[in-house]
Amino acid sequence: MPVPALLDEAIEAHGGLERFRSASEITADLSATGWAFALRFQRGAFDSIHGTVSTTEPRTTLEPFPGPGKRGVLERNSVRIESDSGEVLARRDDPRSQFRRIRRNLWWDDLDMLYFGGYALWGYLNAPFAFVQPGYQVTDTYAWEEDGERWRGIEVTFPESVPAHSRVQRYYFDERGLLRRNDYTAEVFGSWAKAAHYCWEHREFDGIVVPTRRQATPRKRNGAPRRRVNLVLIRIDRVALS
Repeated sequence: MPVPALLDEAIEAHGGLERFRSASEITADLSATGWAFALRFQRGAFDSIHGTVSTTEPRTTLEPFPGPGKRGVLERNSVRIESDSGEVLARRDDPRSQFRRIRRNLWWDDLDMLYFGGYALWGYLNAPFAFVQPGYQVTDTYAWEEDGERWRGIEVTFPESVPAHSRVQRYYFDERGLLRRNDYTAEVFGSWAKAAHYCWEHREFDGIVVPTRRQATPRKRNGAPRRRVNLVLIRIDRVALS
């Protein structure tokens, strides 16, 4: 299937595939807050985090997590918490299946939070570059108009082997080719958790362009956001390629 021209344009606007592929990892210093965490009794879990993601496979390290002297690791369909020396303190295979249990509708433990934060950060820092990898299906979709702007869109179907908010997501880009909005369903919360995820304040770090501010809000049936409800707010302070 040919790659939509918009995806090529977006990849170039964010620094280009050659620069992205020259690195094996991306690191970021960030904080993430919002009602989504409080609803699962995980307020403050990601107040100040150093994240490292692979550019080739779903692998993320978050530290310190869930506290000083510890780090969380996601590797595709497994999560674990380690000490700084590498001792495995807790582990869960197939963590996504656990979200079907009633307890996850009430509160999350540290491994639940690690799975959510790990796959989400991997997806955020690897978009839109990852969409040319084998297994992704990308097609053009309708444009989105908001606040006097018109953003062009693509629809992306993720491979089943890649953990993500939902397998099918939409990404909208402005006239420069920069990502401005990402629509998905946060399935680990429930089929009702339809989100409009906004991106702004793009900055260049080590040759790639990254939105340093992100906000996820509930999405109405007509696609309009409920701006007053701040599900997740992300601030990225530093990004580096290695």
